[in-house]
Amino acid sequence: MTMIKEGTIIAVDGHSSTGKSTFAKLIASRYGLIYVDTGALYRGVALFASENSIIDCENRIDEQALNRALKVLKLLFRPTGPGGASELYLGDRNIEREIRTLEVSSKVSFIASLPIVRSFVDNILSNYGKSGGVIMDGRDIGTVVFPNADIKIFMTASAEVRAMRRFREMEAKGERPDYDKVLANVRERDYLDENREAAPLRRASDAILLDNSNMSIEDQLQWFEELIAKS
Repeated sequence: MTMIKEGTIIAVDGHSSTGKSTFAKLIASRYGLIYVDTGALYRGVALFASENSIIDCENRIDEQALNRALKVLKLLFRPTGPGGASELYLGDRNIEREIRTLEVSSKVSFIASLPIVRSFVDNILSNYGKSGGVIMDGRDIGTVVFPNADIKIFMTASAEVRAMRRFREMEAKGERPDYDKVLANVRERDYLDENREAAPLRRASDAILLDNSNMSIEDQLQWFEELIAKS
């Protein structure tokens, strides 16, 4: 196996439900990197805002309340096992499962479009990246957070494939999702991510495209091994 030099920063950006987190976690485990799930941080803010009536069912937001909340909100990752695996906590509360619901998914792209929220999350990410040796996945890691990342990957897949992956993931958790609603949510998130004013989803000019529509996770890991062997 090809080694990755110490202090390397890997940015994995791309569309929702492309399996960025699964891919990045496995890379972290295999190569001894720290994994940081940036999307989880936005989901954490969305969950908190929803639970505290800062955002309503129509995504109307109380900006003053949000501004006050972000000054005291504590989101942090705590390790759960070897290889950089971690879960998100809101203070002392583990919210890893709660942030993956369709309700939170329906709000996260809107929350992530707000400059004040992006600044809040970027601050957390910068602290994690100071020492390097990390892999982060999100929407703007290679374009905004770490534009000088050593390796940049942009992941995508067809909307239908991504919706089915999300559908099966929710079923596996005991939920009873509606596929058409999941597909509509995937497409809505794509539109919001690509058209937001603050740091819209873009493939960095030096990012390598990984379309995993027809790839297993083993295929993707082999693709990565070949990528770093050439670098």
